[in-house]
Amino acid sequence: MIRKGFATGFPIILGYLPVAITYGVLAKQAGMSLTELTLMSALVYAGASQFMAANMFAVGTGALEIIIATFVLNFRHFVMSLSFMNQLKKIKLKWKIPLALGLTDESFAVSAMNPKEANMKKGALFYGTIIACAYLSWVLGSLLGGLLGDIIPEKLSQSMGIALYAMFIGLLIPSIKQEKRVAMIAIVAMLINALFVQLGMSTGWAIVGGTIIGGLSGIYLLKEDRK
Repeated sequence: MIRKGFATGFPIILGYLPVAITYGVLAKQAGMSLTELTLMSALVYAGASQFMAANMFAVGTGALEIIIATFVLNFRHFVMSLSFMNQLKKIKLKWKIPLALGLTDESFAVSAMNPKEANMKKGALFYGTIIACAYLSWVLGSLLGGLLGDIIPEKLSQSMGIALYAMFIGLLIPSIKQEKRVAMIAIVAMLINALFVQLGMSTGWAIVGGTIIGGLSGIYLLKEDRK
């Protein structure tokens, strides 16, 4: 099961390493120490949120604003965890807790594509290996990026900042293809953020406000049509 889990999770490693290295470089050059950026990957372990946090840190955003923005952006993990736990009905609770804590968009998607292993003997090792591959590649990639942050020329590192926007666009486009109204939610969040900035609100709280109000707009925009 461990060997099978590694083979299944290996594509995640290939995808995570370059993104994690980019995060490490940007976080280091945003002013975070090597210890701080690595611990963020080890303890927070949330790719898109870490890019956002590094960007917010660079513009002098306060810790509370970063924490709240990260929490709101990662709220989807509650839903993913509930779905994943439903898939692992036959796996013991002692395995479910660490597996849920290590869940990401990618490991969730890969695990959801392999549901039959949940009913097999030592199936928890299969999912645990997938999650461990993703986790270790992200943490080690962040560390490597932090080390490279002092070596890579500033002009090159500045161009890597596009990774932040590319990641969010990469998360957004597939959802828009499935449901056009998702684009309206993104536009609402963008406009609210811009409005708050114009009203003199700090960048951090503007992001938090735009994220929360944009998300709440989805309750109305995505509700099912009643017959």
